[in-house]
Amino acid sequence: MNPKVEWYFEKDTPWKQEVNELRQIVLDCKLTEHLKWGCPCYTLEDNNIVLIHIFKNYCALLFMKGALIPDPDTILIQQTEHVQSARQIRFTSLKQIIDMKKTIKTYIENAIEVEKSGLEVEYKKTDDFEIPIEFQHRLEENHGLRKAFYALTPGRQRAYLLHFANAKQSKTREQRIDKSIGLIMDGIGLNDEYTHSKKIKNKSQT
Repeated sequence: MNPKVEWYFEKDTPWKQEVNELRQIVLDCKLTEHLKWGCPCYTLEDNNIVLIHIFKNYCALLFMKGALIPDPDTILIQQTEHVQSARQIRFTSLKQIIDMKKTIKTYIENAIEVEKSGLEVEYKKTDDFEIPIEFQHRLEENHGLRKAFYALTPGRQRAYLLHFANAKQSKTREQRIDKSIGLIMDGIGLNDEYTHSKKIKNKSQT
């Protein structure tokens, strides 16, 4: 158990018992406990295997390479059509977790074997994702933005494109783009909130 993660399991949430039970099951599989993205994350030789996270109606185990794990019980869930690698097992009660303990361990063990084998998910290339017309116009008008966007890692580029495209209305897409331009120009990914906050803090101290 990692003391830095303890607060996550001690906080009062509707899923406190469930996540503590999941923690014990994962730790029994000899993985190393970390705190990543604000959630308990379990690794094998610094490679992310699975994390525990909480939602309003369920708690879940998220397998980083879940798309490659055998799923004979058909319990792995793709959160959205755009999620390429990760898969969830969702839980709605402590009893469900206890009843599924053996199955959960099997899935974790299979995830470990996938990581040891060196298998990798074949991701779609950024070119396979449609660029919303509103963002395309910005890239054409702003050479600096275009340069900064294509300097991002492919994963960060895809995250932005999906974030923009998921808005149904053009006005909303424009608003999302406006809010993201500063991050892109700073070389920051959409989900790199910690890095972004740290940069702002460092600037304020200089």
